[in-house]
Amino acid sequence: MPVKCCFYRSPTTEAMTWSENMDTLLANQAGLDAFRTFLKSEFSEENVEFWLACEDFKKTECAEKIVSKAKRIYSEFIVADAPKEINIDFSTRDLISKNIAEPTIKCFDEAQKLIYSLMAKDSFPRFLKSEIYKKLVTSQQVGSHKRWLPFL
Repeated sequence: MPVKCCFYRSPTTEAMTWSENMDTLLANQAGLDAFRTFLKSEFSEENVEFWLACEDFKKTECAEKIVSKAKRIYSEFIVADAPKEINIDFSTRDLISKNIAEPTIKCFDEAQKLIYSLMAKDSFPRFLKSEIYKKLVTSQQVGSHKRWLPFL
């Protein structure tokens, strides 16, 4: 009987893979948590929170929930002086404002693309240079060495 081999990724390797691209980071709960911590330190966590809210929104199937979730996202992130107002251009904000009365599953797509692009070009590279990320990778390296080398 052949032995099945599975690919094991150590925590160090895992944290290091986050630097490959932002999708890898956002798809990993520990990576997402670290990125959120970094964004909070820069007072810009609304960007990732909006992106996550949009990801959740796109999975909504019930028409009534689409309306209620859209209005919540709109009031939390889009409307002027929203508690977690995101930085998007006037035309995108205006289009969403016009369509929010009868929202569709795609009503935030343009804003989500803008925020994703902003994070990918601005926040993500700074995150990879941040002390938060460096300490995480370093601590995981030390931790994984201790597991394999008991004398450390």
